[in-house]
Amino acid sequence: MNAPAPSHKPATLHDVARAAGVSLITASRALGNPGLVSAKTIARVQQAVQATGYIPNLLAGGLKSKRSRMVAGIVPALAVAQFLPSVQALTETLAAEGYQVLLGQTGYDHGREEVVLNTMIGRQPDGIVFTGLVQEAAVRERLRRTGIPVVETWDLSDTPVDMLVGFSQDRVGLAVGDYFRARGWQRVGIATGDDQRALQRKDGFEAAFGRRVPTAVVPAPSNLERGRRALAELLAQEPGLQAVSCSSDQLAQGVMVEAQARGLRVPQDLAVCGFGNADFAAHLVPTLSTVLIDGPAIGRLAAQLVLARCRGETVAQPVVDVGFRIVERASTG
Repeated sequence: MNAPAPSHKPATLHDVARAAGVSLITASRALGNPGLVSAKTIARVQQAVQATGYIPNLLAGGLKSKRSRMVAGIVPALAVAQFLPSVQALTETLAAEGYQVLLGQTGYDHGREEVVLNTMIGRQPDGIVFTGLVQEAAVRERLRRTGIPVVETWDLSDTPVDMLVGFSQDRVGLAVGDYFRARGWQRVGIATGDDQRALQRKDGFEAAFGRRVPTAVVPAPSNLERGRRALAELLAQEPGLQAVSCSSDQLAQGVMVEAQARGLRVPQDLAVCGFGNADFAAHLVPTLSTVLIDGPAIGRLAAQLVLARCRGETVAQPVVDVGFRIVERASTG
């Protein structure tokens, strides 16, 4: 006859408090609301957690406090490098207050917005941080009815669902177009992803020139290979192309590779500008001119807005414009 499996009683918060030499309420605060206790106490409690093998029951805690301690972060695609600094800053700022981020992705598909958001709402998050603007009217209305704090990011609107941290896509495109015009480039082209924000920048760029310009549209998310195809398409439309504005640094990198493969010198024969200031932009040969967006500030400010609302505070500035700037490097001379 087989012996019964040994019974192991799971560690409790009482065990953690005893091991750390603190009160039960102090141990609870160190794990659930670390902003209320000292760093030294947090370290002692965390050591006790490791020693006892304690695993917090987040569901039970959430039922008591009516807080899930979870914030939903929704991005178009996890592979898009320009959004990662925002996600990291969002995660770190929330973690410092005892909140965790649950990520979901829409795949640049407006039709998936409702599916992803419904799934997140079903998990009763304390906040939702959405990359871009929520497009579907029915989804926007449902979000308002839930009362969950919502922060839209990486865009700008006069009518956000709730709160917003971002910048104007149209003004970015207009600024890049003005930058090209100031350098005397008239035979210009646009290599862009097919997502709404990138197409808004395209419209702004064309507004600066007061006319349509040769354009190659590729599926989002963009990458090096699609950048190469985009330049081939642009050169077919305008063989005397002088400069290209790209909707991402990844796309710009592909344009530069294709240009060099065709014997075109960057920037002497073809100037190239990207968007996003990716880590690699300053290390390409030649270095890549681009549009810098303060991604970490977007993530940090979005987290702060959610936390303020969770504390029951009135947000004095629910819409924050972080702006942008053009970083001029060798690819535009």
